[in-house]
Amino acid sequence: MAPLRFSANLSWLFPELPGLLARLRAAGSAGFEAAEVAWPYSEPPEALARAAREAGLRLVLINTPPGDQEKGEMGLGAVPGRQAAFREGLEQAVRYAKALGCPRIHLMAGRVPQGADPAAIKAEMETVFLENLRHAAGVLAQEDLVGLLEPINTRITDPQYFLDTPQQAAAILQKVGRPNLQLQMDIFHWQIMDGNLTGNIREFLPIVGHVQVAQVPGRGEPSSPGELNFPYLFQLLEDEGYKGFVGCEYRPQGDTVEGLSWLRSYWDRRGHPEAGQ
Repeated sequence: MAPLRFSANLSWLFPELPGLLARLRAAGSAGFEAAEVAWPYSEPPEALARAAREAGLRLVLINTPPGDQEKGEMGLGAVPGRQAAFREGLEQAVRYAKALGCPRIHLMAGRVPQGADPAAIKAEMETVFLENLRHAAGVLAQEDLVGLLEPINTRITDPQYFLDTPQQAAAILQKVGRPNLQLQMDIFHWQIMDGNLTGNIREFLPIVGHVQVAQVPGRGEPSSPGELNFPYLFQLLEDEGYKGFVGCEYRPQGDTVEGLSWLRSYWDRRGHPEAGQ
């Protein structure tokens, strides 16, 4: 089986460094071949692309813009009345993805609007999401890009988020029926919402376009104390033939580079060319 490929999530790793350009350099020095960032929009795309090339990295994932965070927005894909803003944000994300050579965009679903009853508004939000996803699939297909749907847990991380289980996301993907829309599997969120990781990974991996990892419940390194047995999960992903990237979206418990001992051990076992760094 081919070894897994890991991506440094620069929205989470190297928090001691002040900006994306410095974090790109640090990720390259740490041995990563790829990086991802939630919202790269604070930097010009040309500067990010140049810094990534100089660091020997490729960008593999960005998110659509969150919307108005001061008003509590965290994505717009399923938010009623925000369709125009979602489409504007999608255009911005596509511009960045093209400039960065980034093949995937996480199409953020967003939160149930403040003051709304989640049960009462769920059907309306799904209708809006389906409409926006069909539009996004067409836009992305013109640029040979993939859109991703990520369930985010509503038990700990974001109680108001609309999309919170792989089952819900897979059902929406089936309704949209576009091959360039796939599932983003953040194992941290999946464990908190449903557990049954072996069964869920085997069931949903055929439609997964990206994986992210963090320990549960502390969201630290895979080697930090917690519920998950990552050597087993990594072997499962290999055995099931996963070929995409595994994003390191976790909160370092100390120095980021020192905390990468788990990844260096994996590279040592699997013969990564940067294992000696």
